[in-house]
Amino acid sequence: MNRPASSPPANPEQLIRSRMDADGAPPLVVEAFLQNLRRWNTGDLGVIPGASLGDLGPLDHFEDLPEPDAQAENAIRQTLLIKLNGGLGTSMGLERAKSLIVAKNGLRFLDIIIRQVEFLRQRCRAPLPLLLMNSFSTEADSLEAIASAAPSFANPADLPLSFCQHRVPKLDLDTRAPAHWPQQPELEWCPPGHADIYHALQTTGLLDQLLDAGFRYAFVSNADNLGALLHLGILGHFARHNIPFLMEVTARTDSDRKGGHLARDLASGHLLLRESAQCPPDETDDFQDIHRYRYFNTNNLWLNLEALRDMLREANGLPKLPLIVNRKTIDPNQPDSPAVVQLEAAMGSAISCFADARALVIPRTRFAPVKTTNDLLAIRSDLYRLSPEHQVTLAPHRQGPPPDIQLDSRFYQNINDFEERFAQGPPSLLQCQSLIVEGDHHFGADVRIEGHVHLRNPDDTPRQVPDGARLHTPTD
Repeated sequence: MNRPASSPPANPEQLIRSRMDADGAPPLVVEAFLQNLRRWNTGDLGVIPGASLGDLGPLDHFEDLPEPDAQAENAIRQTLLIKLNGGLGTSMGLERAKSLIVAKNGLRFLDIIIRQVEFLRQRCRAPLPLLLMNSFSTEADSLEAIASAAPSFANPADLPLSFCQHRVPKLDLDTRAPAHWPQQPELEWCPPGHADIYHALQTTGLLDQLLDAGFRYAFVSNADNLGALLHLGILGHFARHNIPFLMEVTARTDSDRKGGHLARDLASGHLLLRESAQCPPDETDDFQDIHRYRYFNTNNLWLNLEALRDMLREANGLPKLPLIVNRKTIDPNQPDSPAVVQLEAAMGSAISCFADARALVIPRTRFAPVKTTNDLLAIRSDLYRLSPEHQVTLAPHRQGPPPDIQLDSRFYQNINDFEERFAQGPPSLLQCQSLIVEGDHHFGADVRIEGHVHLRNPDDTPRQVPDGARLHTPTD
């Protein structure tokens, strides 16, 4: 008896296309993801060797910018704000938008952002739309939080308060086909990195809508960086020189050694961003040399929307950005779950697409991100203050960079565990140079930490740091 020949198995591209089509992904996003898949399949791991980099050359500095002039006052009326709000803060055990946790003075990140925008609208007498770029995991909670906390807050010109970045499938490390995790199907998907902003602005029609409404400039920053306040001096510089793309960078310190750094491509002369995942494995020490590679990307970016539209048209909507191949497990909370790859690109990497792009060296006051509970402790403490403009900045009496804070991940990484151990409020860190906490410690009220402090508790029983304690160098 002759059996009908079985159909050949679908190749990974067919499976990916079918999966994304069924999920409603726009054709542009499908093609962008398949383009990245082909690059990975042909061995393009996005690696940028040090030998391909040239001299960075002179950069503009924040302190050298002139005072805001009439051009800046005019430009503010053509400017909008975009906050990247897609992060869940899974590294802190969160299952909702990180921007919905308390950041400072009892206010959540999102509360402070809304207050920043309202202050700027009133002071500058400008419409200043605020657009949140949410992920499929943060959209509903974030919009609900705004509606509850600031029900009258809205954007002009019928602009929405948010738009969503797309989602793409995680890929099985061995087969390079879409990964499957029936226990939690949502974990089969991931955001394609912040560079998806360029696709999302196109597929939603927002880029054309903004230009048609007369907006020309966009200031983009992370929702967890409350130091990133729109600055008229930077806007005036950006508009006056007709810069297509401006990246705010700041000096690297030892705590920034693993962060992406600014560089210049030797062949093209274009500025570029090199992330740690794009560094050859044998050049790690060189990559982390903060004296050789002096500046890192704060992810505070200024976009000329007309220049962006032109660049995207020339690239048929698919700019070829340096690829980031992230190897992870499908369930980030289960190290023994199947190995997967997330194909991503960094938003700042688009700097290499513009011949006349520039970087601006800014003070550390414009960079106060919260990636871990270590950062959250610093932000909540007296080390930072909330200015009348609702900007979170280092306290004026603080000398030097923020302290190096290392909290034992066994007891402080999860936000609920962290809150329990600092239930009486954060300690004073104004005079702290470094804080290392090993083991389980519960902090009382009005604790002061000064100099270099290292707390150790090898026991299973939690230790109490009493109310009013002053911990200073040397201490144990």
